[in-house]
Amino acid sequence: MMLLALLQANASVLDVDANLRTIDDAARRAANAGAGLLLTPELFPVGYAPLRLHAELNPGTLPAIRERLAAIARTHGIGLVYSLPALALKPEMHDDAAQPPHADDAWHITATLLDAEGNEVLNYAKVHLFGPEEHKAFVGAEEPPAVVDFNGIRTSMLICYDVEFPEAVRAAATRGAELLLVPTALSAGFDNVPQVLIRARALESQLNVAYANHSGHEDVYNFLGGSVVAGPDGSLLAAAGEGAALLFAEVGTDTVKAARDEVPYLRERRPELYNEWDR
Repeated sequence: MMLLALLQANASVLDVDANLRTIDDAARRAANAGAGLLLTPELFPVGYAPLRLHAELNPGTLPAIRERLAAIARTHGIGLVYSLPALALKPEMHDDAAQPPHADDAWHITATLLDAEGNEVLNYAKVHLFGPEEHKAFVGAEEPPAVVDFNGIRTSMLICYDVEFPEAVRAAATRGAELLLVPTALSAGFDNVPQVLIRARALESQLNVAYANHSGHEDVYNFLGGSVVAGPDGSLLAAAGEGAALLFAEVGTDTVKAARDEVPYLRERRPELYNEWDR
């Protein structure tokens, strides 16, 4: 078992110092509570404003932001998931060019999992982009979600809209994921996503799903809040309201094994047949 913490908060667009102070404070409180991992929302270190980020964010600043986030993990001895833009044309993702972006630069939205020493152990780039602003500012990635062992739990990541596609969650589950970490930026008015869909995804792929959202107003967006953690039987392990919160939930492997033994969804899939149906 591991105690997982989720940050739900309001970011300030392009005020990295303020946003990292929020993450640092949450990491301190989460570590003091015994949490092994803190999950933060989509693009939280820079704020969620796709067009402004593409126009104004210098990719040369990203390595320093990443190092400051690694220092937060090291200082508090806690794992950390953060989300940042990255130039899509850099296969290593993190050695961003030290020049201003151009209008035709291709950007991904990425998420990174750090261990308690600040080492990167997992990276993911968002596959499904939502809305016209994301499509103008970013490009969708194509790599499937990878899985790593984190504190004894097989762990994977998606970002925001990705989790609304059952195929994306199933791809993580069939690769062995027992915990799915999802930084998100969900606007008000989409209440059914955390209240219904996240629990359904956890149930149908029989894994823990943690979904951390923004709260309040950023740029032109009003965020729902409503961060949740769902268990592999679809049960609600933790839920936040509309405002800022630090959410905690116990997640582990025993409940995943029990769910998969009781109803063998993954073992009894027939992917070859489904491919025939698609054809």
